[in-house]
Amino acid sequence: MFSQTKNIDTAFHYIRTFTIVLIAGCFILCGLVLYKSYQLSLQVQQRIYVLTGDKVSEAYASNRKDNVPVEARSHVIMFHNYFFTLDPDEKVINANIGKALYLADGSAKMQYDNLKETGYYANIIAGNISQQISIDSVLVNEQIQPYPFRCYGTIKIIRPNSIVTRNLVTQGFLRNVSRSDHNPHGFLIERWETLENKDIKTEQR
Repeated sequence: MFSQTKNIDTAFHYIRTFTIVLIAGCFILCGLVLYKSYQLSLQVQQRIYVLTGDKVSEAYASNRKDNVPVEARSHVIMFHNYFFTLDPDEKVINANIGKALYLADGSAKMQYDNLKETGYYANIIAGNISQQISIDSVLVNEQIQPYPFRCYGTIKIIRPNSIVTRNLVTQGFLRNVSRSDHNPHGFLIERWETLENKDIKTEQR
């Protein structure tokens, strides 16, 4: 009788241990399934399918920080193109400067006001002068916020009888702001200043 009782007690311990292990295994399996499902859900959310005509193209979503260097350089280039590309037409000048000032703070407006007061834009219109800029490189340090940048480029001033080439070096900082139609990259240039702007060569036309 005691032997039977002992056997029943041992069997009960075995069954209890087996049940506990089985339940723990179920919990671990459920946790693993949930984790993998969450990972798969994130991967699916990062995929976008674009339907163009009868073709389906796959696009991928990415974090803003992944595109900071590219978008920051593009923002700086866009600003400099608007600010320094000028033609002897008051409407063109005002339109370009207006677009540039959406991309920068009061430091750019201050430089514009200084140039306007000295008659720079009036001379461009009166002298039938065009100005073009070519950006050589833009260096952005995305490790620090706001992001410091330095821009290197050349400006061509096209006069009726000559072409003057100048080198241009500017610097400033990029602060994150909301995106808009006027500011698609979501950056604002702050403390912008011109470090160098001097003649390199002059060619006769």
